[in-house]
Amino acid sequence: MKHLYFLFLLLSSIAGAQNFSITGKVELDNGEKIPTISVLLYPENSQTLVKAIVTDANGSYVFNNIKTGNYYVKVSYLGYQNYTTATLNVIDKNIEVPIIRLSKSAEELKEVVIKKEKPMVQVLADKTVFNVENTINATGTSGFELLRKAPGVVIDNNDNLIVEGKSGVLIYIDGKQSFLSGSDLTNYLKTIQATDIEAVEIITQPSSKYDAAGNAGIVNIKLKKNKNFGTNGTISSGFNVGRFGTSVNSISFNNRNKKNNFYGSYSNRFGRNYGFINLYREQSNTLFDSRSTSVYENNANNLKFGYDYYANSKNTFGVVVSGNFNNSFSNGKTRTPIKQINATTIDSILIAKGDASNNNYNLYSNINYRYQDTSGTTFSSDFDYGKYNSDRNNYQPNFYYNNTESMILSESINSQNTPILIDILSLKSDYEQRLFKGKFGAGFKTSLVKTDNTFDVFNYENGEPIFNTNLSNRFEFNENINAVYMNYNRLYKKFNFQVGLRVENTNSDGKLISTQQNENERVKRNYTDLFPSGGITYQANDNNSIALLFSSRIERPSYQSLNPFENQIDELSFQKGNPFLKPQYTTNIKVSHTYKYTLNTTLSYSYITDFFAQVTEAVGDTKNFLITRNVANQEIINLGISYPFKVKEWWNVYMSVNAYQSKYIPTNDSFTGLTQETFSFYGQNNFSLPKNFNLEVSGWYSSPSVWGGTYRTKGLGSLDLAVQKQFMNKRLTARLAFSDVLFTSPWNGRATFPNLVIRGDGGSDSRQVRFNLSYNFGSEQIKRAQNRNTGLEDEKNRIGN
Repeated sequence: MKHLYFLFLLLSSIAGAQNFSITGKVELDNGEKIPTISVLLYPENSQTLVKAIVTDANGSYVFNNIKTGNYYVKVSYLGYQNYTTATLNVIDKNIEVPIIRLSKSAEELKEVVIKKEKPMVQVLADKTVFNVENTINATGTSGFELLRKAPGVVIDNNDNLIVEGKSGVLIYIDGKQSFLSGSDLTNYLKTIQATDIEAVEIITQPSSKYDAAGNAGIVNIKLKKNKNFGTNGTISSGFNVGRFGTSVNSISFNNRNKKNNFYGSYSNRFGRNYGFINLYREQSNTLFDSRSTSVYENNANNLKFGYDYYANSKNTFGVVVSGNFNNSFSNGKTRTPIKQINATTIDSILIAKGDASNNNYNLYSNINYRYQDTSGTTFSSDFDYGKYNSDRNNYQPNFYYNNTESMILSESINSQNTPILIDILSLKSDYEQRLFKGKFGAGFKTSLVKTDNTFDVFNYENGEPIFNTNLSNRFEFNENINAVYMNYNRLYKKFNFQVGLRVENTNSDGKLISTQQNENERVKRNYTDLFPSGGITYQANDNNSIALLFSSRIERPSYQSLNPFENQIDELSFQKGNPFLKPQYTTNIKVSHTYKYTLNTTLSYSYITDFFAQVTEAVGDTKNFLITRNVANQEIINLGISYPFKVKEWWNVYMSVNAYQSKYIPTNDSFTGLTQETFSFYGQNNFSLPKNFNLEVSGWYSSPSVWGGTYRTKGLGSLDLAVQKQFMNKRLTARLAFSDVLFTSPWNGRATFPNLVIRGDGGSDSRQVRFNLSYNFGSEQIKRAQNRNTGLEDEKNRIGN
């Protein structure tokens, strides 16, 4: 059936191509070419509209599949006089309309109210955009939780993002790559409120302009930034209730005139959350049945300030300063009965009650400049500096009891102090100009990252902490990445061709400082890689477009995974890095079809070499350690379909489906190959009700899958409900949301290693009631301004690992 569907679309495209086209360009009176100018096509001597379109970024427009006859074109743009062409005779050839130049209106419009609602999902040529501000179920959720709702995005049981069946997603915030990874990145995203996010962009096939890092591409989180003239902003406050309560608050403001734009925001999140994890482990002939519960208290604060200066119509300067300050505390209890597998009685019970604190701050600053003239030449440059400081402390008492928990058999009490310092420096420039009827781009980027990880362990004797030199260490890691790229894009009739090449040189130096003698205490690397990319897009007609895309990517190991020292996780588990861990490389090929700019179907194939996964290896009969190794080559075939549509004027639906197969081909004897088919679904219904009420019903489901190449997990999902009411001429908005109504999001999985079998399940207090109030203040009226994005808004790549 799928093959017939594609055949039908291709045949209809060929049939539609027998008609003719009307093409042209629109400029303002100063020669500037801008997008979104309305172009309307009418039959001669009639006001019956044939087709309405808008100009692209080059001011061009195309009416395809026009039947023979006489027509005229009408062009309109806010603040300019309407323009109507002479009669266009479409008889036996395509028509090219002379360039239309719009003149300013005789009466300057000073103020006009513009109301435009973006579609919830926009499928564009180079990315899919999830407009968060149009989903009321975002109420009270964090930026991390919101990503699960984004089309094609899946979050596994270990908080890893999967896009089109691939892990290794690069996270950007406002076009700037986050240098955090693992739990640090997850915790940071959880401090961002979903209501402060304007859109989520999913870029699965980035061009050579972007960093090559990230197997699955890029997810860019765009925070809200008001572009209206004058002073305006939003105040929001809410409360979430699960097992505990959480308060979420934010304020944002914007002051803009013709020359200056000053904006800022502050948000916080205070409260407690609950989590649980159960691990059943069979090792050699011993069984461990661990049950853990934890309570997390988070006090998170986010600040952001920015300033843009529009020197003239060609030059824009900007500066951004942002910070995240997060204090978190947790206390947990783990009870682990231990016995022989065939025994009827328990040998001992391990009771561990731990307390942990984490104080961190993330500071970021950016200075940017952008030049753009009317000929299509652009130049942008960014200088970035970021600093991340985390001070972590963990207190872990372990008591072994007899099988009735009436007597302590032994004890082991320790604590860890693990501060992390990260400094990052980045310089990047991009240049673009027209060349050979196309557009040529080139640029460079250099980044320097310095990390300092300290792991201090203390053993308690008679209540006093004693520094353990044997288990303590310090790991310093420096990485310098230098890149240059070239990219060329050309539109030829109905085809759009793009080809690019990126060259990246990586220099890294990892140094272990310890009192113990360890192999590979210092590991240096220097390697250079070529990353070609390209694509062909065919615009068959107004309703159908087909694209073939290719790209190659790299996923470098995290800094800590390279640290060869052994770190204690708990009494029975350890973790150590692998200094010989190699980067994994991905080759992606993707075919996509878009129907009426809404129904998007994609089929992609990815091949990953040197896939690295965290494996668990047994140590004796009772202990184990976790280590990341290059274990396999991976093949992924993914079919994705997304479709936003309107059932009624008051009922909008969005659906996103992904079905993929992951096949792991072992390259390491300690890894068992496996193949898994996975299906994921996200659906959302939005109902516009009388008296400014909105109702939203949404849900997601992920079938059994593989986490990290090692754990087979069972299916999970969530049903969410939300209602919204607007007051005071839609300035005040009240939202009430219910998340994970059926409590179906907890995970369950199983992994098998040599001499070791692990079964586990876990989750959090995801079933919550959330209430939020938000108020928009300031003028909603917009003075006519040039349709121009700042350099900060246009940049898609700032800092790298």
